[in-house]
Amino acid sequence: MPLYLAEDQADLATAVSDFADRFADIRQTHENLDSYGAGGRPSHWDELVANGLHALHISEAHGGQGGSVVDTGVVVEEFGRRLVPGPYVSTVLASAAVAGAADCKASTRGLDLFAEGATGALIMPTAAVTALATGEGWALSGQVPVASLLSAEWLVVGFADEAATRFALVNAESEGLSKVAGSSTDLTRDAGTLVLEGLLIDVDDVLAGLGVQYVETLQAGMLAAEASGIMRWAVEATTDYSKIREQFGKPIGSFQAVKHKCANLLITSELATAAAWSALVALDQGVDQQALAAGSAIQGGIVPSVDALTEAVTIFGGIGYTWEHDAHLYLRRAIATVAQVAPVGARATALGRAALELDRRIDIELPEEDPAFRQRIGMLLDDAAALANEHDGGRWNSRGSQRTFLAENGLAAPHWPAPYGLGASPAEQVVIAQEYARRNLLQPSSVIGEWAMPTILAYGSEDVKEKFALPTLRGELIWCQLFSEPGAGSDLAGLSTRAVKVDGGWELRGQKVWTSGAHEADWGICLARTDADVPKHKGLSYFLVDMRAPGVDIRPLKQSTGDAEFNEVFLDSVFVPDAYLLGEPGQGWRITATTLQNERTQISSGVSTGTEESLRRLITDGGYPATDDAAYAALGRIVAVSSAIGALNLRETLRQVNGLQPGFGSSLAKVAHARLSREAATVVLQLAGPAALFAQAPADAVTGLLGVPQVLIGGGTVEIQLNVIAERILGLPRG
Repeated sequence: MPLYLAEDQADLATAVSDFADRFADIRQTHENLDSYGAGGRPSHWDELVANGLHALHISEAHGGQGGSVVDTGVVVEEFGRRLVPGPYVSTVLASAAVAGAADCKASTRGLDLFAEGATGALIMPTAAVTALATGEGWALSGQVPVASLLSAEWLVVGFADEAATRFALVNAESEGLSKVAGSSTDLTRDAGTLVLEGLLIDVDDVLAGLGVQYVETLQAGMLAAEASGIMRWAVEATTDYSKIREQFGKPIGSFQAVKHKCANLLITSELATAAAWSALVALDQGVDQQALAAGSAIQGGIVPSVDALTEAVTIFGGIGYTWEHDAHLYLRRAIATVAQVAPVGARATALGRAALELDRRIDIELPEEDPAFRQRIGMLLDDAAALANEHDGGRWNSRGSQRTFLAENGLAAPHWPAPYGLGASPAEQVVIAQEYARRNLLQPSSVIGEWAMPTILAYGSEDVKEKFALPTLRGELIWCQLFSEPGAGSDLAGLSTRAVKVDGGWELRGQKVWTSGAHEADWGICLARTDADVPKHKGLSYFLVDMRAPGVDIRPLKQSTGDAEFNEVFLDSVFVPDAYLLGEPGQGWRITATTLQNERTQISSGVSTGTEESLRRLITDGGYPATDDAAYAALGRIVAVSSAIGALNLRETLRQVNGLQPGFGSSLAKVAHARLSREAATVVLQLAGPAALFAQAPADAVTGLLGVPQVLIGGGTVEIQLNVIAERILGLPRG
């Protein structure tokens, strides 16, 4: 999904795409490749300025559109997708930096100039540029490579002396400054070396109050937005090509290897979009959050773009390697984008150090919030906070407990319909989650019950709903899921457990396996075959099974970790009353889809997925020296992807809050999280070193890796999920 999360930004993206069609089509870009390296304003610049696309983030007082930096990010992403040539990104980076400064002579002058259509470039502080204090300001000397330097009419130059780091607005024709042209990697933009030979910076040229972290975050967010657009093109172009290019008499998109390549491209692209968005919204947060967001945008958004475009070329095959094809132009731009955030390794280390004790957090702002609703929820949670949760034999005691109060007031599962929940909208769920967090209260979870109960509420009788709903919410009933079988894992419809009609109900026979928590469960949701004479998806029915009924035999399965969380469950003539058949016989597959879609919306301001916790513990508790950059760089890379996954999930919530159609982010996030879990566990093992000779190695270095297959297999293997993404989301043909 694109960067935008609101309807007005969606309209903006459409308008930007129309602009590219009219004034900067890729065919025109191919025809004019020889001209862009010389610099200057491209032919479409006047139209771009006339449409205000350069000044969305500049206030109306200075002649801009009065929008946000995120609005400009939407344009950057779409221009990246369409490979619009010229210095747009460098210009908006410079002008947005100026807009982030305090009101001063330099910012006023700069905003007026950029609003009028001046081009610009941003030069981050670097050791290659030295600043010598003078009586009236500073004299700058040094050399630094700069993207779109030859086109820039005004420069925002960062520099540092012994006292502070500053940014100044500089005319690109100033004395003491020269531009040395170079052969640009990105053929649609120029590049040059900025040579400073005693360039004088007056005090009035300094952009007051402009912090280094703010500008770094701005740069990371905008360049990640461009990387997102580049990768969106790769996803769309390779998917379209895979549908029509035939080999061996079939479209290449029907081959699993190509499906997986395309699906992986989509995942990488979506993580980049989420990381870019996270960085841009961090501009309104503190410097700690900005540091985390900037690092994530670089490692999770910008850096992967080169591999993604390289992979795209391999999907196109030989044609993608030709000069005439668009692919190398996009790859060149990706390379140039990564070059602007170098050195990448040092940035990963810096992110790891910043993330050692901090998580990325984003506060959700709600449009048209109802204050009365928040007040009512707050008062109920205040009452709940005064109550204690009591445990009785591992189960919740229902008398006077906090959980019972929450359940009976609709706050244990507020998204459920009344009378068991509040029928809370996505926006109301955000309010409730925020109020829980303010009081440091944990919203109750019934685990598998959160899948089972919405299905029961949709298909069960009133008596069945009443029997199960509140006891489940109060924690008095525990559920398990009797789906998988020895011969039916990812191919769930291939199950063989049989249900035969008898007087008053059904008799179930069969074997289930990998059933989490069956040894503790009171009830199970169970799929069984009631008709063997119809196609396998159509002969299934959905039952509620009493786990203590005669004929239920539960046998724990000891895992490679030594734990026994899973079980085999044998059903030997287990009787299930008619009332506990949900829906009609043969509707089981459709009802199961309801179950699998009813995971509770996870709404939180936390963006981290927690995948990095073991690595954090290894560094903090495992005696890793503070000078060991390898461990911190590894943590930085893991945190970057973890934060991008969390931001991807959060964006799904915000789409719903803003009234847009839900996307497919959660499906992509599952695959990304499974892979990241494997990578994180592997890194912990490698850093643990000889300590992994012992089972109780620090930070779960051994048990963590032994448990990774559970993540990779559970809920359908990664490979099956990639097939689903390729076929159902990208529309590639079945094999």
